[in-house]
This record gives sequence, C-alpha cells and structure tokens, in this order.
Amino acid sequence: MSKMEPKLKIISRLHVLRAEKRLSQEELAKAIDVTRGTIIAIEGGDYNPSLELAFRLAKYFNTDINSIFQIEGGSDAKDQ
Repeated sequence: MSKMEPKLKIISRLHVLRAEKRLSQEELAKAIDVTRGTIIAIEGGDYNPSLELAFRLAKYFNTDINSIFQIEGGSDAKDQ
C-alpha cells in the first residue's frame, strides 16, 4: 500500500489576468460558463479547477494552463 500524498497547493494567477482585461468576476464567469462563486473560489485558493475548466480559462485568456496555475514552490510534479 502506498503512502498517501498530500494534496497539491495550486497557486492561481487568475485574478491578475482578469484585472489585466478589466473583467469583473461575473463577466469572466459568464464568458466561460461557470458561476461567480467558482471564480471567487479559484482566485481565493479554495478550489482547484478541473482540467476541462483550466483549459477553458487558458483558451479564454489565449495562454497555456501553466501561465495561470502553478504548484506552490514552483517545483514540477515529477520532482515530488
């Protein structure tokens, strides 16, 4: 039986990207078809988005997922 790994701490730059585009949380939520509460939770670090949602956000901001989300400490998952 393998030892249980601790949950990864994901750092989001979503609030920065949203501010650069001068979008409210509500405007972004409508654009990617989620609730404002989801945006609040992601920005507050209380919710890690699904892979599908992460890709939707990356597509919306015309960037890659790694530009929006990073693992705390900056190390790659393969290093852990």
